[in-house]
Amino acid sequence: MQIFGLKNCDTCRKALKTLENATFFDVRDEPLPDELLRRALAEFPDDLLNTRSTTWRGLSAEEQARPVLELLKAHPALMKRPLFLREDGKMFLGWTAKTQTQITAA
Repeated sequence: MQIFGLKNCDTCRKALKTLENATFFDVRDEPLPDELLRRALAEFPDDLLNTRSTTWRGLSAEEQARPVLELLKAHPALMKRPLFLREDGKMFLGWTAKTQTQITAA
């Protein structure tokens, strides 16, 4: 299991603590590969961009109007997190009870 998020994100830390064998990638230090970012955007088109974040509120209207892919590359903290990639290739977003159940299902 791979987890993509921010090392100072409480939700990411909770997920990593629960999924002890997971590998964590801080998207500020190691940006998501383009292919994975595109795939995540295709799978979670309305949810991948976190428009409730402080980073989002700090952007100008002009910046906010940029394509989502460009925004996520320029500002990795705008990604809703954590993003999970299971060994079977299945992706999950967020750390909800539903996601936790799905992640542990084989």
